[in-house]
Amino acid sequence: MTEAERNFVITDPDPDNPGWNIWQLNHSDCYNSFLGKMVVRRGGDGVGENIARVRMFPERKHRNLGDAVHGGTMMGFIDCSLFAAMRVLELGPSGYAVTLELQTHFLGSARMDEPLEAQVEITRETGRFLFMRGLVVQGAEGKDNMASFTAIVKKAPHQKTDLQ
Repeated sequence: MTEAERNFVITDPDPDNPGWNIWQLNHSDCYNSFLGKMVVRRGGDGVGENIARVRMFPERKHRNLGDAVHGGTMMGFIDCSLFAAMRVLELGPSGYAVTLELQTHFLGSARMDEPLEAQVEITRETGRFLFMRGLVVQGAEGKDNMASFTAIVKKAPHQKTDLQ
């Protein structure tokens, strides 16, 4: 991992969620900090090891007038989960990658009192692009589908090191 990549996230074990790591930018003035605490892991609990799991914990600032999670919050969370998935699935540096396309289909009204979980899968990888899809789930054992999504991410350009 390059020094620049280390500046983007901290991935320490989360004491409140055993088996999960904290996903947090080192810079608190970036957009991701608006989403609050996020945790990540690869598979587990019946989810395949090819799936990155990213959770956020909705706060009052994430609500809409109907007292549900705002759709913009969900879309921002999905976008951030793509980059967390790149790290969790060991697909290289995510810090300088770019979302080229994100299609989202809302399936339900996300509740404020339960974590939201994005389950992200890589459907294809080329030299420069990642094609991804997933679900945002909520509820006991992630049984309630809140949104589905597909995305294309352009990978970060090759970072030169002192050795090159």
